[in-house]
Order: sequence, then structure tokens, then C-alpha cells
Amino acid sequence: MRLWPSGDGTSEPPVFLEWRSSKSFIIFVVVFAVFTDILLYGLIVPVTPTALHERVGLSEDNEQSWTSILLALYGAALLAFSPIAGYIADRIESRWWPLIIGLIALGAATALLCVGTHIGLWIAGRLFQGASAAVVWAVGCALLVDTVGKDELGQALGYIGMGMTLGVMGGPLLGGVIYEHGGYYAVFALAFALIGLDILFRIIMIEKKYAAKWLPPAEVSSDGENLNNEAASQGTTESAGPSTRKSDHNREGHPQAVAPALSESSQIIEKSNDQGLNKCNHSTTTGPHPARAILTLLASHRMLVTIWAYFILSLALTSLDSVLPLYVQDTFHWGQTGQGLIFVPLSIPHLIDPIVGFLNDKFPNARRYLAAGALFATVPVIVCFRFVTEDSMRQKVLLCALLALLGACLAFLMPPILVEASYVVQEKEEKNPNIFGKGGAMALSYGILNAAFAAGSIVGPFFAGFIRESAGWATMSWALALLTGVSAVPVLLFLGGFFFKSQKNVEPRSAA
Repeated sequence: MRLWPSGDGTSEPPVFLEWRSSKSFIIFVVVFAVFTDILLYGLIVPVTPTALHERVGLSEDNEQSWTSILLALYGAALLAFSPIAGYIADRIESRWWPLIIGLIALGAATALLCVGTHIGLWIAGRLFQGASAAVVWAVGCALLVDTVGKDELGQALGYIGMGMTLGVMGGPLLGGVIYEHGGYYAVFALAFALIGLDILFRIIMIEKKYAAKWLPPAEVSSDGENLNNEAASQGTTESAGPSTRKSDHNREGHPQAVAPALSESSQIIEKSNDQGLNKCNHSTTTGPHPARAILTLLASHRMLVTIWAYFILSLALTSLDSVLPLYVQDTFHWGQTGQGLIFVPLSIPHLIDPIVGFLNDKFPNARRYLAAGALFATVPVIVCFRFVTEDSMRQKVLLCALLALLGACLAFLMPPILVEASYVVQEKEEKNPNIFGKGGAMALSYGILNAAFAAGSIVGPFFAGFIRESAGWATMSWALALLTGVSAVPVLLFLGGFFFKSQKNVEPRSAA
């Protein structure tokens, strides 16, 4: 009984192969990886101020500044490592190893933060966390694209969006509650338990392309089908050789009628095949420079709009992460638990992310309208935040209702953006299959998106925090609403292709 596939190709199939390589299990593993990575980032947030004072020995005057610096370091590492992780993942044959490396970085980060009694350990821990998130997000999205077909991609990426948002919002909530009732090490006990489960799931998982030789054709992913089709076509060509020679031999009775034409056509075919093989070998062995691959993606107006929309999504989420706890503390006099629970109404609507992704798969031309409509709808919702001004039950209910509506808008925004990145890569590769070299650029595209999210996570707290501190809560609300509303215009015009351009063959064909 074998646990994993071997390289010789002659072994028996690994145990529980169909389940371990199934689409549903791979989607679950990737979503859990993203959820765990993001959750552990937020889990430490409520612990940080007290730990910096009691364990590191910083004065209370320096707690706030160093808390902000550590958050910024996480975002900076995420921003710097995301494109690099995506490019390297595309050059590596297996997605499994980058995911394991990301897990090792996450475990190292958690251990450094757990035992950290010096500020340098906290800095290193946050940097490792950012690097881990860069790898997990970019490689995880690329693995889903490898595993599911184009017709199911939106729904699969919707699950990732749901996991990410629940991790972002659930981390501070769980961290605050556990720290208040269980203490410092109880928070890290939960972190290490989640990492242990993550290790187990990633070891169990088998990629579709390695399981393809044992699976029925109907269960092979789109990439696996392409590989099998190529192998079958090569086998057909090779098997056709003897029969062709036999047919020629049977026609030897009429050599003058057949031989000249056959000889001439064979020379032409042989010459074209040699040129094609040489060109193919050259293009697949020499991939483009990383900067050239990035510039190729950024040359697409669709990719630029996707990056901007994802930046705005991150900015909106992290803006609230920065100002909302302080605002409910000042207005409603809520403690640490209440400050964490206020994010629940914002998080619950993201359970519909997979449904939005399913709608995107069924009606791909509606993608631009879903995303742009979601951004336009955020404007009145965010503006109405200004009406929450006093400590009353009516105002508390109003704030929770507005947060739930905003969460629903963002839930309709995320899946179309995530899917668009893969469509851009597929479209470019259909026009020129070797444009990104061997390995493609799927992980790179999601690495760039991840960098945009990181940039938004850096800008958001400063944007919202500075405006609220200098001009007040009401001004902060309409400033954020203005930013999301204006961003809806380019999304409407360019997501999925230019709005006024003929829509012939805008969508890439299915990889299958």
C-alpha cells in the first residue's frame, strides 16, 4: 500500500487516491490554508500591545507606534514577496512544494511571536507571516485554476474569498476573546493547532496532474486532459507510422503515380515538423525574464483594472479594521470583546461568495455588472455611517445593519475580480501559447493581485485613521464612499474587456 505517487510511474496507486485528488478536497485544502494564514495574522492583533509592554519591555507610549509598525511590516513583506512567489511557483512543476514552504514560514513566524521577548523577534515573525501569506495566496489560487475547469472557477475562487474574509474578520475576534479568558499562551495554542491541521491536509493532498494516470478520464482536470490528449496524439502518430508504411507498400504497384507526390509532401511535413519542434523546444526551455512577464500582464487594461479593484477592496476592509474598534469604544463604550464582535455583521455576508462565483460561472458576461454594481452600492451604505453618532440601541442596530449591507456588497465584488485575473492570463496564452514561457503565469498573476491587496492593507489604516482623527467619523465615511464609487467607473468600462468594444471571443476558451 503506497501513500504517495512515485516518480517511476510503475507503482500502484496511492491509497484513497480519488478522494485525495478530488476537486472538492483540493478546494477545501486551499481554502483552509488561506483561512489559517490570514486568521493567524489577525489572531495576534489583540495580543500585540500587551505583549510588547509586558514581554518585550516597551513603554506604554511606544505601544501604539510599534503595533502600527509591525502591521506595516507584514504588509510590506506581503507586497514584496507576492510577485516573486508567484513567478517562482510558475517555474516549479508542482504546487505542493511551495505550499509546504509557505507552511514552514508560517510555523516559524508563529514560534517567533510566541517566544518573542525582544522586538527583533517580533519584527522577524511579522516578516515571515507576510512571506507565508504571499506564497499561500498566489500558489493556492493557481492550484485551483489547475484543478477546476473554467466553468467552475468562479465558484472555487468564491470559496477562497469567503475563507480569506472570514480569516481577516475572525482573527481579531477570536484573539481578543481567547486572550481575555485564556491568556497569552492559549492564543498561540490555537495557532499551533491550526498549523498542525494545515500540515496534515497538505500532506494528504495529491495534485490532479500526478493522479491523472490512475484516474478515469472523466475525473481528470482540464490540465490533465490536455496532457492525456497530447500523449494520445503522440501515440496515434507513432502508431500511424507503420500503417502508413504498409499502405505505401501496398501501393507499390503504382510507384510512378504515388511516389513523387508522397516524397514531396513528406519532405514538406518533415521540414515543418523540425521547425516546429525547434521553435517549441526553444520557447519552452527559455522563459521570459520576470520583469518582462510582469510587464506583459500589466500591459493589459483588464489586469490593471482588476489590480485597482482589488486594491480598493483591501483598502475598504482594512480601513474599517483600523477605525471601527476605536469608534465603537468611544461611542458605545464597548470593551475588547464588543470591539471584536462588531465585525461579525461584516463577515457573515461573505458566506455567499461561492454563490456569487457560481453566478459568475453561469453568466460570465454579467461579471462587470456584478463588480461595478457592488462598488456603486457601497456609496450610500458607507455614507450612511455618518448617521451613527450616539450611544443608543437604535444606533447600534443601524451600524450592524449598515455593516451587513457593506459586507454583502463586498461579497459580490470579490469573486468576479479573482476570476478576471485567470481570464487575462488564459486570453494572452491563447493568442501566444509561449508568451510566458514554460509554466505560464497563473501564479504570477495572483501574486500581483496579492501585492495589490497588501498595498491596500498598508494604505487603508493610514487613510481612514488619519481622516477620522483630523476631520471626524462623518468625513471619513464620505471620503471612503467617494473612493469606492469613483472606482466603479473603470470596473464597468474595462472588466472583461472594453465595454463599447465588440464582444466577439472576449472570453478565453475552456482549458478543457
